[in-house]
Amino acid sequence: MSSDLSPRSRILGGLWGVAVGDALGVPVEFCSRGERDRDPVTDLRGHGTHNQPPGTWSDDTSLTLCTVETLLRAGEDYQALGQSFVRWLDEEIWTPHGRVFDVGNTTAYAIRRLSRGVDPLKAGRDDDFSNGNGSLMRILPVAIWFTGRAAPETIEAAHRFSALTHRHERSQAGCAIFCLIAQHLIAGAGAAASIDKAWKIAKAHYRVDPFASELRTYARIASAGKLKKLDQRDIRGSGYVIDALEASLWCLLKSSSFDQAVLSAVNLGDDTDTTAAITGALAGIRYGVEAIPAHWRTQLARHDDLDALFNDFVARIGSSA
Repeated sequence: MSSDLSPRSRILGGLWGVAVGDALGVPVEFCSRGERDRDPVTDLRGHGTHNQPPGTWSDDTSLTLCTVETLLRAGEDYQALGQSFVRWLDEEIWTPHGRVFDVGNTTAYAIRRLSRGVDPLKAGRDDDFSNGNGSLMRILPVAIWFTGRAAPETIEAAHRFSALTHRHERSQAGCAIFCLIAQHLIAGAGAAASIDKAWKIAKAHYRVDPFASELRTYARIASAGKLKKLDQRDIRGSGYVIDALEASLWCLLKSSSFDQAVLSAVNLGDDTDTTAAITGALAGIRYGVEAIPAHWRTQLARHDDLDALFNDFVARIGSSA
């Protein structure tokens, strides 16, 4: 039963879930939902949109790995994290095959600013049109790192980590809500309860503008029960941060297994790799690492490197608890 899972299984499930979901979505990124209806993804594929071999993950996983490694080596050091992002883009560290093949415009802009020495907490754009899902897709390690701390600490940390690439309050709030949900899942709460508890905490925290107004843009996730009742046609798999969070939570609520959750995310179409990576993070925690099909994990590029990094991170979290 998922309620009996250990925190270790849940955390490893979340980390592997990001990479697996990402890899499932890479070959069909930007394809329409109609195409997915005609040819649904049911397993890892190769080639497709980016002409990559099966098991290839994208910037979603790369920047998550940069974050994991930085937390392990330097803790909450934003300069170190920013330089890790720069090295990923320029030196192609933490890429699946030694080449960056996918990066969002907002993220690339921020990393170029980081490379010029801009303060990491001021590097990301903060305009209304810079609210893609590029910080949400990499925020899981922050939720894990801050597990067990007071909710306001998690919220403010999510804001800071988001700001390196996405500094608008809408993106920051989305990352904070995600982190709160992930932490409740790690603690063993069910999907609906985790969402409702996180929303209650966020609403209490965001009492004044601009965050109070931005929280209202996420109103469709205020009730897990109502979100679950939405039809697939009401859910969008776009790269907009609100759409990405809604879609991932909807897929989680509608699933009864890890594979069902991530495949439903991929088959929404559009920004398939990121929607599935975010969904995979949450579903991996919800169902545990053992629920992720073994052949999906073993087929991932750099499987052994991922395994070593994830286990080191979990060991560090355990020793700090």
